[in-house]
Amino acid sequence: MAGGLCALRRLYLSVYNWTVFIGWFQVLCLVIKTLKESGHRQVYNAVERPFLLAQSAAGLEIVHSLVGLVRSPLTATLPQISSRLFVVWGILWSYPETHSHVLVIPMVVSWSITEIIRYSFFGMKEALGFEPSWLRWLRYSTFVVLYPTGILCEIGLICIALPHIKNSEKFCLRMPNTWNFSFDYFYATIITLGAYVPGSPHLYQHMLGQRKKILAKLKGE
Repeated sequence: MAGGLCALRRLYLSVYNWTVFIGWFQVLCLVIKTLKESGHRQVYNAVERPFLLAQSAAGLEIVHSLVGLVRSPLTATLPQISSRLFVVWGILWSYPETHSHVLVIPMVVSWSITEIIRYSFFGMKEALGFEPSWLRWLRYSTFVVLYPTGILCEIGLICIALPHIKNSEKFCLRMPNTWNFSFDYFYATIITLGAYVPGSPHLYQHMLGQRKKILAKLKGE
């Protein structure tokens, strides 16, 4: 029974990882194609559907961590995934004024390369039981540049969206109402933006610690 469950887990994670890998690979190809043919202003519109699907699929990683399917700690998985989902749905999808900004390009490219490497790494690990040393090195090294690039672009896009958030009052709830409760999306966004200050360095330090351990093992092999 235990062996069957283990095999089922590996099959599920393998299919999941390779499916999301394909999604991010499609996003990166569309970015390159659109930049060559139409320019940066059209990139978001070209990649929107696979981009939204690929990043939303990452929400399952929170579930995987919660139920113990993977070893990733929830304290690292939850803030990283939730912040990206906020940027994808709460900023880009909700405020089309951000779509043509040049910061969309480095953010999407940084995310795409990172996730293509990460999902292929875990896909091979689950499907074959091992991963090539070069892929392991890429998995635990490319984030050194791509993580800060992605984070800075996320923060930039949130800041760019703030005036539009304030003017539109989308997602706001004003008093009086049935629930006797008010909510201002503008201030909620500012609070979220503030969470990047302690959150981003913490996650980066966590990943650097992982990199040190993994590369030390790689050298010993």
